[in-house]
Amino acid sequence: MSFDDIIDRTGTHSMKWDMMEPIYGVPADDGISMWVADMDFRAPDCIQNEIARMHEHGIYGYFGDDSAYKQAIIWWMQNRHGWQVQPEWIFTTHGLVNGTAMCVDTFTDPGDGVVLFTPVYHAFAKVIKANGRRVVECPLTNNAGRYEMDFDAYDARLDGSERMVVLCSPHNPGGRVWTQEELQGVADFAKRHDLIIVSDEIHHDLVMPGQAHIPMANVDDSITDRLIMMTATTKTFNIAGSHTGNVIIPDPELRTRFGARMAGLGLSPNSFGLHMATAAYSPEGAAWVDDLTHYLDANRRLFDDAVNAIPGVASMPLQSTYLAWVDFSGTGMSPREFTDRVEKTARIAINHGPTFGLGGDDFLRFNLATPRALVEQAIERLQSAFSDLQ
Repeated sequence: MSFDDIIDRTGTHSMKWDMMEPIYGVPADDGISMWVADMDFRAPDCIQNEIARMHEHGIYGYFGDDSAYKQAIIWWMQNRHGWQVQPEWIFTTHGLVNGTAMCVDTFTDPGDGVVLFTPVYHAFAKVIKANGRRVVECPLTNNAGRYEMDFDAYDARLDGSERMVVLCSPHNPGGRVWTQEELQGVADFAKRHDLIIVSDEIHHDLVMPGQAHIPMANVDDSITDRLIMMTATTKTFNIAGSHTGNVIIPDPELRTRFGARMAGLGLSPNSFGLHMATAAYSPEGAAWVDDLTHYLDANRRLFDDAVNAIPGVASMPLQSTYLAWVDFSGTGMSPREFTDRVEKTARIAINHGPTFGLGGDDFLRFNLATPRALVEQAIERLQSAFSDLQ
């Protein structure tokens, strides 16, 4: 398998490609889809072979004995992240948006505030509001194209009604890999305000060469009684359609509360997701991820060099994820104007910055997890769409 293979995803019920024209008006016949955060690459052979084995067996009954699945998670977290997980800590949810919603539902009450460091993944605010809680936005500081946290400012924004903080680590859409010092700042902030920490680390495997992700669980032992970790194979291995994520809770009291809510809602995982995740968290899966991150890094460098050459446009340096966060404020254009140029002139579907919360107005998010030929084509279209600036 080659990451350069161009696979036609149209007509396959792909949100990313089949909904590009209805949602963004980007024509299906020659548009380039760079919005939804899934990849245009086939999953690794270890997952494909596991699905083939299930097909050959031909019976798709209830899943029993998840010990191999949990051991695969434990092996992966220890070997890839230096994080020791116990099997009884692991809950499986219907993906991590569901996991976030479950945490909000379990550990907060209607009307409570939930803190987000914005701009950040838009689904967080969506599920917080849908659960009748308040989104408390603590804007990140854009320091010369690098997002940083200002905890003094955040302390002043809180009024005591907040019960939870959701951290995106690594950060989506800014691509930051948070440092030990920054993560310790989050831990101290949570302790000062008595907040549950939900650390969504779904992008933790997708770090650029030379970067190192630190699991929040490894930062400060004193926050164990308020920490909930969320991880998944879905983003790493491009199997988001399996809707399988893990909420990992070291603290027994928090586990009891979460387990009771899971039982009360009758939630249980699907067998396909468990089989795929078990196959993915393996030495073969690890080798595939290593190849993937080098390919993504090359796409990143190609895209950034070209986009940053357009006057007034700046792509935030990407330390993790495959999502370029591009600032158009230097063009002097309104968000509507630069967005129209990308969608209508360049015919590229992208995520709009304002959906990510405070600080996102001048940005667009581009998904670079696609064959290099499509990245090159997107670059040419962007340069043409903004040629009057050059």
